[in-house]
Amino acid sequence: MTVKTNIEEDLFIADILSTNKIIAMVGASKNWKRPSNFVMKYLQKNGYKVIPVNPGTAGQKILGELCYSSLEEIPIQIDMVNIFRPSEFCPSIAREAIKVGVKTIWMQLGIINEEVVKLGEKADINVIFDKCPKMEYTKLSGALGLAGFNSNLISSKRAITKSPPIAQRNGGVIKSNELETLAIHAGTRPDSTTGSRSMPIYQTSSYVFDDTDHAASLFNLQEPGNIYSRLSNPTISALEQRISALDNGLGACCTSSGHAAQLIALFPLMEPGTKIIASSKLYGGSITQFTKTFKNFSWDAELVDVSDLDAVKLAVKDPKVRVLFAESLANPDGNISDILSLSEIAHEVGIPLVIDNTMATQVLCQPGKFGADLIIYSTTKFLSGHGNAMGGVVVDMGNFEWNKGRQFSKLTKPDASYHDINFYETFGNHAFINYCHASVMRDLGTTMAPLNAYLTLIGLETLPLRMKQHMKNAEIIAKFLNDHPKVSDVSWAGFKENNYNKLAKKYFKYGFGSVFTFSLKEGYEGAIKLVENCNLISHLANIGDTKSLIVHPASTTHRQLNEEQKKSAGIKDSMIRISIGLENHKDIIEDLNGALATL
Repeated sequence: MTVKTNIEEDLFIADILSTNKIIAMVGASKNWKRPSNFVMKYLQKNGYKVIPVNPGTAGQKILGELCYSSLEEIPIQIDMVNIFRPSEFCPSIAREAIKVGVKTIWMQLGIINEEVVKLGEKADINVIFDKCPKMEYTKLSGALGLAGFNSNLISSKRAITKSPPIAQRNGGVIKSNELETLAIHAGTRPDSTTGSRSMPIYQTSSYVFDDTDHAASLFNLQEPGNIYSRLSNPTISALEQRISALDNGLGACCTSSGHAAQLIALFPLMEPGTKIIASSKLYGGSITQFTKTFKNFSWDAELVDVSDLDAVKLAVKDPKVRVLFAESLANPDGNISDILSLSEIAHEVGIPLVIDNTMATQVLCQPGKFGADLIIYSTTKFLSGHGNAMGGVVVDMGNFEWNKGRQFSKLTKPDASYHDINFYETFGNHAFINYCHASVMRDLGTTMAPLNAYLTLIGLETLPLRMKQHMKNAEIIAKFLNDHPKVSDVSWAGFKENNYNKLAKKYFKYGFGSVFTFSLKEGYEGAIKLVENCNLISHLANIGDTKSLIVHPASTTHRQLNEEQKKSAGIKDSMIRISIGLENHKDIIEDLNGALATL
């Protein structure tokens, strides 16, 4: 079988990795910092015989194996050729591989050659390209999940840790694209030791090494695994996999808060003197973080009305710009970003689009489908859903080519803190999330607590159900407020006359958001009085809870902004933000009616 495109069938790869046990590695290097050495050492540790092929080191030993100058010189039958050479050298290597009778030709990450594919088809052998056998093995065995990567597989069988999952029907795994199923199963399998169906809370700071070589391999990033819970933790990794699966992303990195997630997302991309272009309609705390706090890193931020696409196009032309940042559904005023158009603008100049999807969640909107490269959530909000666990997460869709466009040197240049390895060269499209865990979390330490990860995992199981009920209640409450004589306006995208109604229908499923604002005819004093006279609806600075919540932005969440920034963000003194919960809508209306009656 020949694979002509990026491989989607994981069980096909699992079969190859299970039956191709003797591998010739063309381009193997003695230098432990090179990707080929990484792969060779890892495969050896997991039961493969890997024979190095490199004319420059022929006759020498690499990782204990004699190196040959060509495939024909190898004295035993080989199953697979793993190629670490540029694309133009691959056809000649493929012809030699076919001549010696291999089952599989595997071209490494970043290597694609159509001539090799055709040669493989003619010879009726497997051809795989732009993949890494080490990374595929770690994904299929569950080990890659230790770094928060999405396996795209779910199972109710115990985790298999020593070999790819092929022993049971379908390997004991299934694939699903259904949010209801992913929200319950993705990232968690019954515990391999105890059989526990619920994900354990791994409340530990550190992890025991098998031996000194195992420890060194972990610290060198040669194999995935747990070192210290500041970097990774099994409970947190399970959450990362689940959230990534809900976005159909490559992987994720969880953090201590939503603000921390913004920092972690931007840190690998920014350098002193570079700039962020961000929506002017952001949550007030984000505006302060971007325009004030990030200046301490010598990062600049320019706020632009992202509904004005011409203004965005002009802003991103600045060669110092590295990121375009917006919210899918803005907090608090409900503005909706044209994600597809913004992604096209960003990609035209070679920068990623980062979307904060906290208010919408994956149930309403999946920004990655419309070109977003990185997606951010405050897991504190809807994802956990119960106001009991702080956290944030960055999801990498895995599509942005960091070695192209504008310079992202932290990902594409030698990293001195890891003996000059190049993250993009070594990890391909896994570079960003690997860097987040291995470098950013190591040094900034904005780690999510395992207990909070556990609580968020539980919350996610009901996310699709909760969001649909949030939407039903929100529609009823928005219409009630819109018809009330003491309310001057309601900013909710579900109304046909709302400026964002068309965009909402384009990007959102099931509803128009359950967090929105409304203003009172009695202005600032009336807004304060209403908030203070709600009894069922909680007065606090949060959103996305099972409980209905209310706050006055001008005096709380956006209080740090100056008048110009408030105006740009759409914040009025008379404005109230309400987050509609899951109570019976009649009781929410009764509470609002009672509070409005006091005005």
